[in-house]
Amino acid sequence: MAILVLAGLNGGVAGAEHMPPLPRPRPVIWLEPRSFAEAAGPNFKSAAVTSAPSDCRLRLEQIAVVEPMPRLIGPGGCGGGDMVELGAVRLPGDSSIAFRPAPLLRCAMAETLATWIREDVAPRMVEAGVSLSRVETYDDFECRGRNRVNDAKLSEHGKGNAVDVRAFTLADSRVLAFTDTAVPRALRESIRESACARFATVLGPGSDGYHEAHIHLDLAERHNGFHVCQWEVREPPPLAESVEIVPLPPPRPAIAGAPIKDGRKL
Repeated sequence: MAILVLAGLNGGVAGAEHMPPLPRPRPVIWLEPRSFAEAAGPNFKSAAVTSAPSDCRLRLEQIAVVEPMPRLIGPGGCGGGDMVELGAVRLPGDSSIAFRPAPLLRCAMAETLATWIREDVAPRMVEAGVSLSRVETYDDFECRGRNRVNDAKLSEHGKGNAVDVRAFTLADSRVLAFTDTAVPRALRESIRESACARFATVLGPGSDGYHEAHIHLDLAERHNGFHVCQWEVREPPPLAESVEIVPLPPPRPAIAGAPIKDGRKL
């Protein structure tokens, strides 16, 4: 960036002491790699690359509509192999439950999500007397730090290992949000318990302030298989108590012999 310097009549720099400082250079997000090896990283194993579907994908294709994706490579370990786009979950019979938008996930995460919807969520909705038509997603694969904080540790979203779910759409077009306290508490608690049994991380309202309007699900690997389940199933706010109206006091009685002003007794 060129800088124009104005010389004063005395040969000095005009207003140099008042010149604002130059902004700091913008941080480099990702420099284009000079080779595939630099992009893939030191842990990439070329021998593992094959056109044959993985065992996971073969299992997943039996219960879901998926589109295989090429290996995704991004900065800081972002991306991965065996990625799929999960379009819908097949139910027994000819029905299915779609995802909107279709999340882009690693196969293991997609298989867990599809199994959760197929074996846990859909039957619970039927027991509640409703039919699930679509799962409304919020976020899936994205190269970013946790909670979109600069310089934070790579999010599980950056590994294709996480998805955010915000609502269910029913067959009659009604939308049930997980965070909606109008949805029966027993149903929300049941769905919460099933999610915490399937996924390594479940974050919702009351967890960290970033998940008040949706539920985060992932398969993060932790020491000793430690799981995190932080989803507060909240009660609806209490109804406002009726305000008791206090009657006005009766008018004061007239006092005999009181002085009169403007035709009124004081």
